Amino acid sequence: MAGRFFDEWQVGDRIEHELRRTVTETDNLLFTTMTHNPQPLHLDIEAAKESEFGKILVNGTFTFALMIGLSVGDTTVGTLVANLGYDKVMMPHPVAIGDTLRATSEVAALKESKSRPNAGIVTFQHELLNQRDEVVCKCSRAALLLRSGA
Repeated sequence: MAGRFFDEWQVGDRIEHELRRTVTETDNLLFTTMTHNPQPLHLDIEAAKESEFGKILVNGTFTFALMIGLSVGDTTVGTLVANLGYDKVMMPHPVAIGDTLRATSEVAALKESKSRPNAGIVTFQHELLNQRDEVVCKCSRAALLLRSGA
């Protein structure tokens, strides 16, 4: 099991996740159509060429989901009770097809659970960076994690 239990985290713990992903046209097309998002900027090369970006941009919700997906292997696999929420989701730079993305996570807060003595809440700050080290997505995630021995 790769994830850590609540009591194994400390505020300030930081992880540079090793897993990286190059975003493909297929990733963007499938995710955009699966989620019924008709935005031409994600699907129509001619419309995208006429935009200020001049090219297709990757669906932002795919970008967000990928950031979380890249992080869970090192943070919450096998120890998660539930994700309680995501806050302050920001996308300061767009993602293009062909960008290679990597994630980082840092523990911002720890909170004892009042209703579940076998668990606690870890607040992670996640960031997703491209090959130019530009932050393309970031958020705060509150995760209810089991305690060791629970």
